[in-house]
Amino acid sequence: MARRAYRVQVLHGPNLNLLGTRDPGIYGTTTLAEIDAELARRAAARNAVVRCQQSNHEGELIELIHRARGWADAIVINPAAYTHTSVAIRDAIDAVALPVIEVHLSNVHAREPFRHESLTAPKCIGQICGFGAQSYYLGLDAALGHVEATNRDGHPRKNQS
Repeated sequence: MARRAYRVQVLHGPNLNLLGTRDPGIYGTTTLAEIDAELARRAAARNAVVRCQQSNHEGELIELIHRARGWADAIVINPAAYTHTSVAIRDAIDAVALPVIEVHLSNVHAREPFRHESLTAPKCIGQICGFGAQSYYLGLDAALGHVEATNRDGHPRKNQS
């Protein structure tokens, strides 16, 4: 019996709609549409589905996190500036009890000191940063790898011999 495709919610935070033109020295020249298309391609190659959404509004991102609970097996999120300021997004990540991977295009730890602390990362299973668009692709791989390695009830899969 074939399993259903794994589902990953990908969330992009504020200003990421400007990728490709916003400060390309930091964020690169790849557009958000190009990232989303590549994520969909990579997911399909692994019998998975991604739903990619972007918002500049904290409350909308929280609603999207909540809605993911009824649809997704995992979340990949780039909270962008909300990484450093949003207790509400942190609490939403905690509340949905889904595995979450935090991603950033730039290496936030090599930037301004205020970017070094993530309020959201402690509620995630991991953080990937500094690899440009590749951070998203590594995040998808990590999310799918985690889901594949665990049963729906969160316990490690037993080896099938």
